[in-house]
Amino acid sequence: MHTPTSALRVVIAEDNAILRDGLTALLAERGHRVVAAVGEADGLHEAVAAHNPDVAVVDVRMPPSFTDEGLLAALSLRRSHPGTGVLVFSQWIETRYATELLASGAGGVGYLLKDRVADVGDFVDALHRVATGGTALDPEVVSQLMGAARQQDSLARLTPREREVLESMAQGLSNAAIGHALNVTERAVEKHIGNIFTKLELPPSDMHHRRVLAVLRLKG
Repeated sequence: MHTPTSALRVVIAEDNAILRDGLTALLAERGHRVVAAVGEADGLHEAVAAHNPDVAVVDVRMPPSFTDEGLLAALSLRRSHPGTGVLVFSQWIETRYATELLASGAGGVGYLLKDRVADVGDFVDALHRVATGGTALDPEVVSQLMGAARQQDSLARLTPREREVLESMAQGLSNAAIGHALNVTERAVEKHIGNIFTKLELPPSDMHHRRVLAVLRLKG
């Protein structure tokens, strides 16, 4: 990790031009230098390779598909430039790749939510922590990542047959159709579904509601 003085060298990857320019101005006002500000994930790698910054500020959803390009670029950046801190700054929580990002090293990483940063000083403090090998995580991000981990643990308790039944439910098949597809009786399907609800900790309620919740666990 870099051990910068109070002034940081920063790369910003943010597709919103107003926010990108605003961050650049705010950091400059506080004595930091934004060495590059790019609007797409591909430009992040080029900027970091060219400028070797202390820290990169990266949005999650960027062109061309506006899904997870920024987070994937941040993951790649951690592998190619482990000495550069990475602060994900977004309005979205993407649990799948965020977990991988946070597990990619002991420090020098953060994840803050745009809507929940009310004080510029707090943001700059977080940027310093990440740049010097520390961490900065919004509590809401931590909560959702822990929830996602618990869901994965509960899915791991399913037997292969129960997993097949749940995947068939995700396709919208009825119990009878699931039984036909898996060559088991409808009664057996009902038993498997009951086991799925128990292992996923879905208490008794409307059957359709529980089916939807179970499928969302699979897709989460």
